[in-house]
Amino acid sequence: MQPNMIGAYGPWAASLVEDAPGTLSFRRPEWSDVDSWRRVARQGVWDRLAAPTLSAPAVTVHKQYVYDDLHVEELSWQLPYGEPTEAVFLKPAGATGKLPGVVGLHCHGGQKFFGKEKITRTGELHPIMANHHERYYGGRAWANELAKRGYAVLVHDAFAFASRRVQLADVSDVIRYGVTDPDPSDVAGIESYNRWAANHESILAKSLFCAGTTWPGVFLAEDRVAVDVLCARADVDADRIGCAGLSGGGLRTVFLGGMDERIRCAVSVGMMTTWRDYLLHKSHTHTWMCYVPLLPAELDYPEILGLRAPLPTLVQNDNEDQLFTLPEMQRADSILQEIFAKADAADRYRGSFYPGPHKFDREMQAEAFEWFDRWLKG
Repeated sequence: MQPNMIGAYGPWAASLVEDAPGTLSFRRPEWSDVDSWRRVARQGVWDRLAAPTLSAPAVTVHKQYVYDDLHVEELSWQLPYGEPTEAVFLKPAGATGKLPGVVGLHCHGGQKFFGKEKITRTGELHPIMANHHERYYGGRAWANELAKRGYAVLVHDAFAFASRRVQLADVSDVIRYGVTDPDPSDVAGIESYNRWAANHESILAKSLFCAGTTWPGVFLAEDRVAVDVLCARADVDADRIGCAGLSGGGLRTVFLGGMDERIRCAVSVGMMTTWRDYLLHKSHTHTWMCYVPLLPAELDYPEILGLRAPLPTLVQNDNEDQLFTLPEMQRADSILQEIFAKADAADRYRGSFYPGPHKFDREMQAEAFEWFDRWLKG
């Protein structure tokens, strides 16, 4: 027995999600028609996610200006729960007509105090975010760079991040541990909040389960609202919508891209592996945001994204990504290749592997942007 996350129980648990395709897998021989399979499989995933039902909200535009040759709008909308969701909309300054749109899905990165700022820039960067951009994104805001190529890009704060974060003033004293809500200028306070928020994730996940929903389900419901907001704009072509993200944003791309047919092109970065990898090797490197009870017996993790076949899909991996094992990243790539080939769409899936650790650097961004150009512009 090889060492694993749960010791002697590992081989037994892994046998429950063995290599054979799950009950909803398109790789099973009884499925030949991709459209029929997708309807059944998507309904199965919806049942497991137990996502809240949300309708398109009214959007408030707080500010408009030009920054670095981009038209910028600072937006917000109120969902039925929590603080208003804040967002940034970007497009080339002076652009006319309907543009292809992309929902930019920000990462986790251990930074719950921040959200949209991780992949956008609309002025001077907070020093924590300047370091974040350098570490993960080649020192730039990739949402801005994509917008400059002729896209309308919307980036919103995800559930439990930034404007949607859990406020310490609102939780019970017993779990505050002396931490208070920091001022944006208080770097030490922000770091303290991020540590607290990391530990709070298990409590939040358990509470969501008790409420009859799941963290990925809440993510998906709120990300679909962002698609609603983007598609409703007069300057966006609702028939040419994409989404992309690294890490936690890659996770959200897996679910949004797999479950929402409005996403015509998807790019998931640094967040592709198998349930077996999580189970045996890497659950300690991931948050509670990944997991959907019972689903692994029905679909392997890459097959959630595979629900979008035959729509264009790019998955980018880092060979030395500390969040996954390379063999399971490669196995996930093989699974997706098999799904798209069976859907007669082998040319619409690409799995790329890059040297280095967890990141979405400039070389990877160049491939992602070209992929969008090919399928949303071409």
